[in-house]
Amino acid sequence: MKSGNDTSQQPMTFWDHLDELRKVLMRILMITAVAAAAAFVMKDELFSVVLAPRSSEFITYRLMGVEAFSVSLMNTGLTEQFMVHLRTAMYAGLLAVSPYVLYELFRFVSPALYDNERRYATALVSCGYIMFMIGTALNYLLIFPLTVKFLGTYQVSPDVANMLTLQSYIDTLLTMSLVMGIVFELPVVSWLLGRMGLIDAGMMRSYRKHAIVAIIIVAAIITPTTDAFTLFIVALPIWLLYELSILVVTTSSGTAKK
Repeated sequence: MKSGNDTSQQPMTFWDHLDELRKVLMRILMITAVAAAAAFVMKDELFSVVLAPRSSEFITYRLMGVEAFSVSLMNTGLTEQFMVHLRTAMYAGLLAVSPYVLYELFRFVSPALYDNERRYATALVSCGYIMFMIGTALNYLLIFPLTVKFLGTYQVSPDVANMLTLQSYIDTLLTMSLVMGIVFELPVVSWLLGRMGLIDAGMMRSYRKHAIVAIIIVAAIITPTTDAFTLFIVALPIWLLYELSILVVTTSSGTAKK
């Protein structure tokens, strides 16, 4: 293994690395299982948060002055509620211990990096994690509630009532959270590509119009609604991320030249 400040350390064999990786994975699985079990036991608190966006009492709707509404959910399978409870608890547990998971994985990889590589890796992982969490929070507080409000109350006729399943609600929430978390990695990925010399700020500026069209398409996919205001609310942060990415690439290119 490489080390920027310790050349006397004995190199580890392949089997030593494999054994250390096994220990890391076991610690990650154990702490995740404990967090998931805690989330599973705290069922009322967990689902009071998860199901909050289906009612006009949710903070986003109150701030926007949305008229009173409530989306009813139903269960159609014998084991569906239990499986949804289990899956949601696992996701919540993993989200809660994600800083520890990243710490363990980084601690396993970092001895193979030089000091300067370790600094860049630390900044990259930290920024990537922060941006992912911001994207997840934005989805929960803004994008998903607007989607629930529109699709959950949309009717082609008053004679056709909406009968939404709990599973479809949870699947949509988890999928959109993951998608928005990934979308918010755009500045981090741009910084990395800029450091590698694959893109530059001039290229990103020249393709700005194409990017805006792509952003509108992505926003329309994330929030399938004909409401122009909702589409704007979703597209705006993604466009700001693109502009931030240009600034990040400019900074990274300037730093690389020094």
